[in-house]
Amino acid sequence: MAPILPWHWAAFSAFVTLMLVLDLGVFHRHSRETTMREAGIWTVVWLSLALIFNVMLWRWQGPAAGGEFLAGYLTEWALSMDNVFVFAVIFTYFRVPMKYQHRVLFWGILGAVVLRLSFILIGNVLIKKFEWLLPLLGLILVYTGAKLAFKSDEEVDPEHNPILKIARKFFRVARGDHGNHFFVREEGKFAVTPLFLVLLVVESTDVLFAVDSVPTIFGLVNSKADYFTFVVFTSNVFAILGLRALYFLLAGMMDMFRYLSYGLSAILVFVGVKMCLEYAAHTFHWVEPGVKIVPWYASLGTIIGLLTISIVASVMAARREPKTEPALPPHDAPGAPDHPVLPEEHHKS
Repeated sequence: MAPILPWHWAAFSAFVTLMLVLDLGVFHRHSRETTMREAGIWTVVWLSLALIFNVMLWRWQGPAAGGEFLAGYLTEWALSMDNVFVFAVIFTYFRVPMKYQHRVLFWGILGAVVLRLSFILIGNVLIKKFEWLLPLLGLILVYTGAKLAFKSDEEVDPEHNPILKIARKFFRVARGDHGNHFFVREEGKFAVTPLFLVLLVVESTDVLFAVDSVPTIFGLVNSKADYFTFVVFTSNVFAILGLRALYFLLAGMMDMFRYLSYGLSAILVFVGVKMCLEYAAHTFHWVEPGVKIVPWYASLGTIIGLLTISIVASVMAARREPKTEPALPPHDAPGAPDHPVLPEEHHKS
């Protein structure tokens, strides 16, 4: 097995940077609405790139690394599908026009990449120094999975986001439509636009996503392997990079994935229990050192099975229901209909 060298990290970082530059600087240089066809193409592109990288990793680092990458990528991708609903709620609540949503998601995802890398590097150091953190993270995942199974849509309320409240208190917020700009000068003074506040809500929401996803990936990848940090980060990043296209593809049909949260709940509980069992197995010498109590192929098969069951059940349930027209928001809903104005400011005007 070849070691992971610094230039491998540099090469992957250069690839991510190149794709982000092409995305915003070439393909989405001007603000415009993303069509379903375009979102579908980009979803396939990101999925294909992840699978190509998976094959390369499989041949380079071996079947275990390849299988753990795929398990981590599929889990993070599924968690991203569930997160699409939250982004849709945020954009609908603040009435962000479709043509500006891509820009917000771009910078939000760029921040998410930096955030995940920080979480992963810090987590890797802590796990190597305090191995007892693994079962603790496992118990947190079991709790999170159980909570996810009983969550309700009403829990998502952007207005109560603490970062939004702090930003409103300390920043001067510009009024009116400022297009896709985050910062402007109003009456000669620096001000942030409402679109920037929406970005802050998206970024702070991703912190909560990372609290679930990063420990889950930790539980799927062998923490003793030399490739641990590299596989955890790359699987996470590939799923995040495809999140924008996935949002525009699925935001309008999330009802078709109504049972996905139950599949994700089962996955989180499975990974959490796995982390606890493996720690106990090695601590009390139930198995020989280096032997995984749940091998990578069992984890991968379980994740694929749970996702398949939840998605198929969701699609079947959606087909059985009569089609109805989506309800339009009330005329006096928070925000202006043509540009992102925060509810508080709309009522003041």
